[in-house]
Amino acid sequence: MRHRNVPQSMDLEMEATGFESEEEEEEEDDEDDEEEQHPQTNNNYNNPSSSNSNPNSTTEPYIGMEFDSELSARAFYNAYARRIGFSTRVSVCLRSRKDSSVIRRRVVCSREGFRRNPENHDPKRHRSVTRVGCKAQITVKKKGPLGKWYISKFIKDHNHDLVPPDRVHCLRSHRRVNGAARSLIDTLHAAGMGAAEVMTVLIKESGGIDNVGFTKVDCQNYMTSSSKRSLGSGNQLVFDFLKKMSEEDPSGFFYSFQGDSESSSGNIFWADGNARRNYEYFGDAVVFDMAYRRGRYKVPFAPFTGWNHHGQPVLFGCALMLNESEASFVWLFTTWLQAMYGRHPVSITTDQDRIIHSAVLQVFPDTRHRFSKWDVFGEVQERLIDVCGVHPEFESEFRRCVNSAETVDEFESSWKFLVGRYELLDNEWLQLMYRNRHQWVPVYLRDTFFGDLSAIHGSDTSSSYFDGFINATTTVQTLIKQYEKGVADRYEKEVKEDYDTLNTAPILRTPSPMEKQAAGLYTRKIFARFQEELVETLAYAATLMDDARSQATYRVAKYGEENRAHFVRFNVFRKKASCSCQMFEFAGLVCRHILAVFRVINILTLPSHYILKRWTRNAKSILLDKGARELQNSLEECYSSRYDSLSREIMSYVEMGAESSDTYSVALNGLREAAKKVADAKKPRPAPVQSTSDNNENHESSQSSDTI
Repeated sequence: MRHRNVPQSMDLEMEATGFESEEEEEEEDDEDDEEEQHPQTNNNYNNPSSSNSNPNSTTEPYIGMEFDSELSARAFYNAYARRIGFSTRVSVCLRSRKDSSVIRRRVVCSREGFRRNPENHDPKRHRSVTRVGCKAQITVKKKGPLGKWYISKFIKDHNHDLVPPDRVHCLRSHRRVNGAARSLIDTLHAAGMGAAEVMTVLIKESGGIDNVGFTKVDCQNYMTSSSKRSLGSGNQLVFDFLKKMSEEDPSGFFYSFQGDSESSSGNIFWADGNARRNYEYFGDAVVFDMAYRRGRYKVPFAPFTGWNHHGQPVLFGCALMLNESEASFVWLFTTWLQAMYGRHPVSITTDQDRIIHSAVLQVFPDTRHRFSKWDVFGEVQERLIDVCGVHPEFESEFRRCVNSAETVDEFESSWKFLVGRYELLDNEWLQLMYRNRHQWVPVYLRDTFFGDLSAIHGSDTSSSYFDGFINATTTVQTLIKQYEKGVADRYEKEVKEDYDTLNTAPILRTPSPMEKQAAGLYTRKIFARFQEELVETLAYAATLMDDARSQATYRVAKYGEENRAHFVRFNVFRKKASCSCQMFEFAGLVCRHILAVFRVINILTLPSHYILKRWTRNAKSILLDKGARELQNSLEECYSSRYDSLSREIMSYVEMGAESSDTYSVALNGLREAAKKVADAKKPRPAPVQSTSDNNENHESSQSSDTI
């Protein structure tokens, strides 16, 4: 998972200092620099060799050790920390009263102090414990205005375990992308390589990851910051485009900058009128696509997308991510939500990133958040490179384990077998993925609508909205032109599908009235998906397992695969079914298992509650206004309430009537009488018609009245 990386010089300055205050400094804190007294030094103090600014020195710090500058002292202590196995952080300092220059600095172990828990701390955010009150540190002082720096205090011992040499490169203060590495990264990035590929080259060139000096996170962050710097004058092209679009469509086009002005280094978001309208129709499932993070793009371009009524990618807005802090993602999601009229999606899919996850929780607290499984699959080669090298079949088995599991138990069993077979029980990345399985493994997500038809039967394909238009070679100078081409191409493809749906009659494969009904309701592509499910029911048998009052349970299995059964619960009165595969909940189409039950119980057409408007030919028909929606909801609630009440009464009536032959006859006759009365009540009543004589009398009465 990706973490924001701050340049080391800034990083050391910006870290919090724990609970210790500056008053805990030594007793000379209130003294002026000219009056500062220097402690007695040991015999090595005046030894020229002790003046050490060489970060590669193997010397241990000691009281009185001299340095040419504060930075040299910090570099020495950090080099010592790398050799020993801990990370450093700059803590409090003392400044001169005369010119405010730093005259004393404390450099501590990064695990010094404790983190504060602010009053508004969000309990949903669980941060790992990194501060444990370690006292290890050095304090360096300056000898007069022009003097050298020396160590006035040194605490050696730590209260925590130190990091072994093969992992010390992961410690924050030792991770630095140096000049030589930057040059190579820039070259490889320009050739279209992603962070994972670049790291593979760096590891090979350096003779091992220990010698690289930084992690993939640092490499990716450098590539992102490099992309930001490369925007340069191209920013003006983006600003001009946004202004032009806003002038052409002032009521529909929306854009915003993070910050106070266009010159801000923050993020940029925009959505045209068509994207905002599309969200009204298809905004139940959203994907925030950050493919550029994986090194595909020079420009940090991130679109919000979904799926239209043909199952094609549809656009809900775009962003240029020049800053990837948590606050920036919160701003972006909040701004996007504002552009989409404040309507929250049912689900959102993003990269598996801690910062993004935290931002989603803050802005979309009731939206189901899914990590992209394609992002996880993309990491397999990088994270398990040794396993894939020795066992080429591992990657396909990993995908099959994730995609093919139809039940939680099946996935758990397959996962356990997979990690055991390849001896990966102790692999940290796989352990993390398993802990997060509820957010990316499909079998755990099927109770929520994601609209992802490609994932219904375990497909590994993932289509990005701008595939073929914005890629690794796209620069900010060509971004807008490619963006417009991509939007135009997608629009043309949607129009083509609309035309084919209206003018091409689908070929029916069964005599089923349900298939004919669906052919007239769904778009061409969605009907093809439904037809596949319907035809498959011919190979499935539905067996009644339990018939308890108003709900029946069926066991549905394919011929020859009886061990892979699904269970369908069917409400007799509401004609509603739910299947253990949860395909309808996940994708909005009825599965073959429910259709097999419908065939057995003679339901010949799809009940209306199984037809999602978003998949139909009329998906873009005029939406009901707020008042109409409220009235419709009210009517539906009244109908549902009456339905439930009658259902309870009729079940009680049936139970009493079935007790004996006598009660059965009475109940049946009473039911027939009641049915006649209900039928009579449903007939329209004619308006009362007055007789001619009555009309004449009234007319005469009216005339006489007028006469009087």
